[in-house]
Amino acid sequence: MADKRDYYEILGVGRDATDDDLKKSYRKLALKYHPDKNPGNKAAEEHFKEVNEAYEVLSDPEKRRRYDHYGHQGVGASGYGGFEGFGGFGAGGFGDIFEDIFEDFFGAGTRRGRRTEKGSDLRYNLEISFEEAAFGLETKINIPRMETCSGCNGTGAKSSTKLSVCPTCKGNGQIRFQQGFFTLSRTCTHCNGEGRIVTDPCDKCHGKKRVRKERALSLKVPPGVETGTRLRLTGEGEAGINGGPSGDLYVVITVRDHPFFVREGNDIICNIPVSFVKAILGGKIEVPTLTGKMSVTIQPGTQPGSMLRIKGKGIADIKGYGLGDQIIKINVEIPKKLTPGQKELLEEYAKTSGEDVGPGSSGFFDKVKNMFE
Repeated sequence: MADKRDYYEILGVGRDATDDDLKKSYRKLALKYHPDKNPGNKAAEEHFKEVNEAYEVLSDPEKRRRYDHYGHQGVGASGYGGFEGFGGFGAGGFGDIFEDIFEDFFGAGTRRGRRTEKGSDLRYNLEISFEEAAFGLETKINIPRMETCSGCNGTGAKSSTKLSVCPTCKGNGQIRFQQGFFTLSRTCTHCNGEGRIVTDPCDKCHGKKRVRKERALSLKVPPGVETGTRLRLTGEGEAGINGGPSGDLYVVITVRDHPFFVREGNDIICNIPVSFVKAILGGKIEVPTLTGKMSVTIQPGTQPGSMLRIKGKGIADIKGYGLGDQIIKINVEIPKKLTPGQKELLEEYAKTSGEDVGPGSSGFFDKVKNMFE
């Protein structure tokens, strides 16, 4: 016994260590010296056995008391094989801590119990008008989805008496097997991890635990959405299995084009035709907005392509940062036909302005051509 190291020293804790101290130290050392992390390393393998022996004793209150009073002789240890090992796990929660370590190391659990499954997420495509996107709306949508069967409350059986314990896994849902130092587990293929077998299926769901239903849901579309916006309705997807959480519903928005307005960010843009006389002399024009018509003043000498901005007549920011603007692009209309009187007046205006517009005079494109000759 003299050559055996002190268990507290092995775990790197004091003799007053709490159960949590022991567990924390054991997890760290077991992961460090695990044979799969140290293939072919005999020293690491021996350390691993040593750590497990120390924790198996100190995690059991009675064995720890005897060890504190009588040392290694008090617990009958005669080498690293003198503890219960992975098959029995003993008292003091050794099995639980081993399963925790297994999860950390392999990324999968060995927990017992029925296998739960989250329901699938769903997508619903919703097309709305330009105005509805700008101001928001409340509507109803009909969603076909899988819901928990009301006939069996999701058990798949006609009644609780029609469920029996799986004979293969004895209700655990998992099959345990030994592999090297570890007792591993895998999902029972007989019951698919359920732990129970349906002997008489439910008449409504035929043992599937869920049924397809169409559910009417209220939907509030906030102002400012645009094509591609996704609205998430938590828990409104398909029902989970065996008490698993429901999936989510994602409503994907498509906004129809407007015959007059075009959206750029939170601003809306529109083209307004203005007569050349109005553009020259100025005046008031009526323009449509999302909230109705309004009067806008055109300044004298307004040029084609000029833009006017109306504050706060755009679209609400979906994050609540205020309203965009409406931008008016001026499109000056040139008449294609003139009466003799109108033509005479324009020719008189041209003469007084020093413009040569008589017969044979060079037009604009002739002047441009002459610039490059």
